[in-house]
Amino acid sequence: MAGGALIVPSSIFGIDADTDLSKIPSTDHFWYRLQPDGPYIDTQRDNKAFGFTDDGKIYLSEDNARTWPHQAAFANAKNITFSCILKNGNVLFATRSKLYLSSDKLKSYKQIIVKDTDGSDYIPHTPADPEKPGWYFHSLDGEHTWDIDGKEMMVWGNYCNVLGGAVPVNVYYSTDNGETVKIAYSFGQNPHFQEKLAKGQTRKGPLLGNPDNSTVCRHIHSVAYNPAEKTFYACTGDHDRTVGHECHWIRGSYDASKDSWDWKVLVSSNSNSRYKSGGINFVDGQLYWAADANGKNGTMPHDRGIFTCAPADIADPKKHSLLFNPQYESANLLIEDKVILSAHYGPASPYNTGFIYSPDMGKTWAQYDLKQFGKSSPLRFNKKNSDGWFRVDLRKGWIERSQVLFIKPKEPSA
Repeated sequence: MAGGALIVPSSIFGIDADTDLSKIPSTDHFWYRLQPDGPYIDTQRDNKAFGFTDDGKIYLSEDNARTWPHQAAFANAKNITFSCILKNGNVLFATRSKLYLSSDKLKSYKQIIVKDTDGSDYIPHTPADPEKPGWYFHSLDGEHTWDIDGKEMMVWGNYCNVLGGAVPVNVYYSTDNGETVKIAYSFGQNPHFQEKLAKGQTRKGPLLGNPDNSTVCRHIHSVAYNPAEKTFYACTGDHDRTVGHECHWIRGSYDASKDSWDWKVLVSSNSNSRYKSGGINFVDGQLYWAADANGKNGTMPHDRGIFTCAPADIADPKKHSLLFNPQYESANLLIEDKVILSAHYGPASPYNTGFIYSPDMGKTWAQYDLKQFGKSSPLRFNKKNSDGWFRVDLRKGWIERSQVLFIKPKEPSA
């Protein structure tokens, strides 16, 4: 499938290392501004950015979204739900139920068929409603690649069953720059998240999920790698239904020589718990995460906050340290260069667009409400680009695509 050589006006990013930052809106801790007009910037890495427009085009920038010299026609661009730029320059991106790879700066792209745990092709189900095929690849977090023993590995889980139709819940991985994508872990069949037939239809499709796994969830909140253990951690949501807990923490070890995984469920808990969480990060051997506990199934007030512990102690709440309690739900967190960036879940917070910020690994904290952006939920945080700006989605409500915000930390005062 080839992409055409499109000629369109370049989108100018407008902010670079020489820009007078005093003209940029700021808080005490960071500068911030929306992305400029042009492609929706879906992801970034170093100096690269990948974006799309709803009129059927995809774009790649190599100067932090100032210009977009690499472009291609992609008819289903408006339904892109996921993208990731690999270290070698490959771009893996997905619509609701299909995955694509470009390895030549969008001159061409091809569909990638996921491989199941037994090596067979993993084919998305045929939906009863073609407009609701499910979000197979969309993620809540924004970082999905890690260098492991000198080789890049990509691992992520799908945040689904909110918009777009019912879908199975999986952890995916690639060890060859997106050329092959496989399932690392598949959750069981949750009866509360199966297809609803379109009006007038009587066909019942197959149950979605792994029939051999009794562990079920609604979706995955976060997947992260702990280099000290050489293991991956994932946490899920969402509530307590007739099938039992949907909030789990699982840990997986990957054996590269056998291309196989060994997973263990570490914790299963109700939704009024710090284990209903997201934003898993590992820094200097320590585990950090944000809890968005809710519901009325436990002791009040809710067990919320930003926590840290040794990875081995995740199942023992007595060994956790509460770094900060924002009082409201939060399921996103990213740590880079001692900055902890987190945010409020819009529908459950009095903040319009609320950010939680620490410049010093949790020693001090601040919260900011960027009211001018309306009621939104910041998520899918990307690490800083080569100009020093984090990229953040601002989603309407909780998950519907809306705007992209960039945040640049200020240097701490001496």
